[in-house]
Amino acid sequence: MTTGANEDGFHLRNVSIERDIRVTDWFDLRTVTAGEPCAKCAKPLKIRRAIEVGHVFKLGTKYSEKLGANFLDEAGARNPCVMGCYGIGVTRTLQAIIEQCNDKDGIVWPARVAPYQVCLTPLNVAADHPCMQTAEKLYAELTGQGVEVILDDRDERPGVKFKDADLVGFPLRVSLGEKALAKGEVEIKPRNGPVEFVKIEQAVGRIGAWLAAAGV
Repeated sequence: MTTGANEDGFHLRNVSIERDIRVTDWFDLRTVTAGEPCAKCAKPLKIRRAIEVGHVFKLGTKYSEKLGANFLDEAGARNPCVMGCYGIGVTRTLQAIIEQCNDKDGIVWPARVAPYQVCLTPLNVAADHPCMQTAEKLYAELTGQGVEVILDDRDERPGVKFKDADLVGFPLRVSLGEKALAKGEVEIKPRNGPVEFVKIEQAVGRIGAWLAAAGV
C-alpha cells in the first residue's frame, strides 16, 4: 500500500502493515446518516449543508521560528511565539446571504448589506427628458445623504429594467415614468413589497425613512 510520510509532498510506497506499521487499536469507521442517535445524548442526528464563512488557522510556531518572533518567558528563556489567525471571507459571506435571501425572481438583498440600496429607473433616458432629469436630481440628493444608489440609464423597455432590478435584488426600486411625473409623483417599490406613489419632493425623505426602518 501507499501511505503518507508525515511530511508535506512525500509518500511511502510498498508499505506492509504487518512489517512496517505497529497497530495498537482498530476501529470500524463509517459516515453517519441522518436519524442515527448521537453518541453523547442519543438524540437523532440532523445533517445540514452549510457555508464556511469564517476561518481559524492554528499556525503554531511554524512561521515565528523562521521569522525569529520570540518572547522571553518568566524564566528569561527565549521561546517562539505561538501564532494563529482568523478572518471572515467577504465573498463567502455574500454567497451565504444570497443563499438565504432569495425568491423565484432572484436575489433579495437585506438593505444593510446590499451593494446598492436604491435603483433609480427612468423609463425614458433621453438627456433632456423629465424622467432622466428628475432621476439625476434624485441621484445627486440621495448620494449626498450617503445612500448607495445606482442609476439604470440603459435604453431598455420598462419590463426588462424591472425584471433585472428584481433579479439583482435592489432593496428599493424608484421608477420615473411619464404618467407618474405628470402627477408630480414617482413610484417606489420595495423588492418584496407593494408599489407606493410618492410626491417628487417627498421621495428622498420617504426613501430615507424606509432605509432607517430597515436598519440602515
